[in-house]
Amino acid sequence: MDVDWLLQKLKKDNHQSSGIHQLRTVITLDNSMPSSTIPLLFTESRYMTVLELRGLPIEKIPDAIGDLFNLRHLSLRGSKVKMLPKSIEKLSNLLTLDLYESDIHELPSGFVKLKKLRHLFAERVIDSNWRELASCSGVHIPNGLGNLINLQTLQTLELEDDSVRHLGELRQFRSLRLLNVKGIYCRSISESLVKMQYLSFLDVIASDENEVLLLNVCQPNLRKLTLRGRLAEGALDESPLFQAAGGQNLYDLSLFWSQLREDPLPSLSRLSNLTRLDLTRAYNGEQLAFLTGWFPKLKVLYLYDMPNLSRLDIQEGAMASLERLVLTNLSSMTEVPAGIEFLLPLQYLGFHEISSDFLTLLRRCSAIKGTRVGYSLRD
Repeated sequence: MDVDWLLQKLKKDNHQSSGIHQLRTVITLDNSMPSSTIPLLFTESRYMTVLELRGLPIEKIPDAIGDLFNLRHLSLRGSKVKMLPKSIEKLSNLLTLDLYESDIHELPSGFVKLKKLRHLFAERVIDSNWRELASCSGVHIPNGLGNLINLQTLQTLELEDDSVRHLGELRQFRSLRLLNVKGIYCRSISESLVKMQYLSFLDVIASDENEVLLLNVCQPNLRKLTLRGRLAEGALDESPLFQAAGGQNLYDLSLFWSQLREDPLPSLSRLSNLTRLDLTRAYNGEQLAFLTGWFPKLKVLYLYDMPNLSRLDIQEGAMASLERLVLTNLSSMTEVPAGIEFLLPLQYLGFHEISSDFLTLLRRCSAIKGTRVGYSLRD
């Protein structure tokens, strides 16, 4: 919608601005829209169903938003709003609330009355590279989380004792990101996850690097799994997650800060349908080997921030579909990985945060001729 046209309409009297009363959808494409316009929108367009205020530099939402009884979609993404008004609880038809990259960390107590809500995006990214353990912050939901029985998407929930207790009452989840997960929560979380038969995306973030994530989450429909935190006692086979049956639909797996002492690849190779694998600060050992026949469908492999890893071996017939391989901040690696020449479909090979000596080796390596190579030097 053209903002100038809207402003002119709102300045006219009710008779002349009858078109405004008919508004059902407002999507702002101009972040220079003055905040004084917002209250006028609420009072003049009470039948609105979609209100997209993405990127506007507004800091407050008027109480009158509660009068938009027909509202289905509300986005404050990228705004400077710090708090939602209590009247938000009156939006009984709201299906989607997008607070991504806003300044909202707490929701009003009446928020849990929004029983039709399906999608809640409430997250602020701290590390855009997602290499830190706590790369994002989430939102605290007040007591009564179990009332939101129609939630399908929740990113990101900062777990507390009450929310852990009621998580299992929400069985419609397709996408879920949990922050501030403690070891003592894992049993309850696992019991809740078993009930979420539609869950396809799960991201679990430990409260700190010493918390152990003992989860059993291999739901049949789970397709994308990210675990950020220590796994078992340093060996992947000791984690209930990889002892459980299932995982054959899993195509995307990311392990961050796992602190594994033993090579995780023998266990991970059972996940034969993986197309993307990200290991960031996941392994404390010195060597990884990809054996013949492992990861037949893998297209993308990221290995990040493993300071002890000095050798990477790739046998012929391993990762037969790999198209993209990125190695970042592997400071002990002094040789170009053996067997790269066997990765025939490889389209991109990245070496980042490397030393100048390693760059010299890279330039002399005949095994990577014909492959697009990117690199960056360590600071």
